[in-house]
Amino acid sequence: MRLYHGSNVEFDRIDLLKSKPNKDFGRGFYLSDNYQQALEMAETKVEQLEFGTPVVMAYDVDEAVLSELRILRFEDYSEEWAKFILLNRNNASADAVHDYDVVIGPIANDTVGAQLWRYENKSIDLPTLVRNLQYVKGLTIQYFFGTEKAIKTLRKL
Repeated sequence: MRLYHGSNVEFDRIDLLKSKPNKDFGRGFYLSDNYQQALEMAETKVEQLEFGTPVVMAYDVDEAVLSELRILRFEDYSEEWAKFILLNRNNASADAVHDYDVVIGPIANDTVGAQLWRYENKSIDLPTLVRNLQYVKGLTIQYFFGTEKAIKTLRKL
């Protein structure tokens, strides 16, 4: 399987310690199976940081080795997905809130983030949140690699 990572700088070695905490699936290395999505993430990063040039790095994943890891997969927006996202985003500890090597599921983009905010501020309940998310256009999937064991399954091209 081929996956892509968008960044503002090229690098050879993935360093999980450089990953930001409180992301959708926790501190880790995020990829996409969609080149355009990775490019858009790279452009956004350059814009936010006002530094670097958009770059997309491609990785091959050994699916046989990947299947030996602890993987959590969300096929679509769901109550379980929303709770998991909020658990990771609101984690006040330096420790991870889960022990999965890889997590695969929808991205909580700005539109989704607004719905999550409404839920957290008790404007809507959890079933309404999930129902609202069903209408978000352009469901995009992200791949989270959160352990060294998972990172070792990636081969940069």
